[in-house]
Amino acid sequence: MTQSAGHLFVGGKVFLHAKQPVLETEPQFGNAIYTRDGTIEHVGFEDDDTISQCRAAGAIVHDLNGRTVLPGFIDGHIHLLRLGQSLSKAALDHCENEDDVRKAIKDHAVANPDEPRILCKGWMRYMSKPLASLIDDLDPRPIYVDSKDLHTTWCSTSALKELDAENLEDPEGGKIERDAEGKPTGAFEEAAVFNIIWPFLASVATEKDREEWISAAVKAYNGSGYTGAIDMAMEEQAWATLLNIRKEQPERQLPFRLAAYWLMRPSSSKEDCLSQVDRAIEVHKQLSAEESPNLHVVGIKVICDGIIDACTAYLSEPYLKGADATKPSTGEPFWEADILNAVVRKADSACLQVALHAIGDAAITMAVDALSTCSPLNRHRMEHLELASARDAKRLGELGITASIQPVHADPWILRAWPGLLGSHRCERAFPYREFSDGGAALALGSDSPTSPWDIMGNVYVATTRKSYRNTEYDEVINYKFRLGICESVVAASYGSARSVFWDKRLGSLEKGKVADLTIWDMEWDKDKLLTAKVKETWFNGEKVWGA
Repeated sequence: MTQSAGHLFVGGKVFLHAKQPVLETEPQFGNAIYTRDGTIEHVGFEDDDTISQCRAAGAIVHDLNGRTVLPGFIDGHIHLLRLGQSLSKAALDHCENEDDVRKAIKDHAVANPDEPRILCKGWMRYMSKPLASLIDDLDPRPIYVDSKDLHTTWCSTSALKELDAENLEDPEGGKIERDAEGKPTGAFEEAAVFNIIWPFLASVATEKDREEWISAAVKAYNGSGYTGAIDMAMEEQAWATLLNIRKEQPERQLPFRLAAYWLMRPSSSKEDCLSQVDRAIEVHKQLSAEESPNLHVVGIKVICDGIIDACTAYLSEPYLKGADATKPSTGEPFWEADILNAVVRKADSACLQVALHAIGDAAITMAVDALSTCSPLNRHRMEHLELASARDAKRLGELGITASIQPVHADPWILRAWPGLLGSHRCERAFPYREFSDGGAALALGSDSPTSPWDIMGNVYVATTRKSYRNTEYDEVINYKFRLGICESVVAASYGSARSVFWDKRLGSLEKGKVADLTIWDMEWDKDKLLTAKVKETWFNGEKVWGA
């Protein structure tokens, strides 16, 4: 095949890969990059001989006009199908109280009279209690309200009826909230969301719906500067849809790379849990990384506990108040330790990667203990790590565990309930990213979308300033001592995520021989100006797939 003349980008800044950035690392820039036939062939300066030769050979020249070229970003933690579905849901993120929530739901219902269900997102518990009786009068159609973190779904009575909620048992690791008579009151929590709500809503959607959700999610992500992501809750229906898209469009694949972790569902039956690992091994072998480098299952995802705001994160000390203030609780792990250890060992022995969701300090200790028996060569990881002890922060690096972090969860604006739930002494341990990095842990930075905004520089802003991205007028700073540097964060959001799933030899940085995934930004390299940064172009495999 005849080679193309390629693309030459000059007249701006080209971010040179920083191999092991720390807090103080300053960026290094070139001013020219040349790509041809999907590969980066040169990164350097305009007066390099290679660049002169590219010009002479007729390369298409792109004037950057002072803009900055960064790698194509890889979101280290997303839920792709849920993201696509969420794009058409009513947003409640702006709400502050019950009246705001009701108005937002009612406005969406009126504006969408033909939708069979009213689907909402972004609710948080401080806004309103999740009672069906508070939203039943808004619309006769079933109403489903996702919490911002996706760990709770608030349902109307008509939704409870179509779910047949009165006859459902609480799944292991989950709860359907009920009144004194045992009747569901509206909220599904934790595994009740993953095992009941998600499968039901996916089942009433058509295959065309699911394909459109995924396409919409990819389009939104390309427009934000992403060329890939790591899905953290892959299940049968989403996987089947992705395979259908791959089969139907063999010559024109989605401009997006996806590594996926197969979601494990809690059970007190070790046999059942190990059979789930067998299924993950099966789908892992179904499409190998060699056969399908842009779509494959790399491992398993285990949710070890819940979240702080719902008092379901597993802590070493009781919550100060919360769902049941008269009965001090530490929260509970969703998995028995011996079963978790067996699942992790089996996955590790099959060379699957293991991702463990752990938010509370006790859950983090439990998860680190489980991974301590595994091979560090498999690059296992832990998700969220919101309240880690200093000891466990250090153990991550010692054991070769990737710290998969989502700085947007550390936004002070959404942590206002934490002091009352935890006390100031525990809040001082919130999101200790600096300790992870200083302890030698590899960082992979993600958003956890659709639970949080997926704006890349918004994420980097919170990581580097520990200030609010959601409400810039809120001047609270949370644990500035745990901040990351800009270089550190940008690398974690590109190369770090790539490395976490063994993509680092071909993706994640602007280096000769790597795939030509890149983004062009109008930005200033200053942590206090990151929120003014705008992505202008996204290039995937050497082709422009999005432009402002």
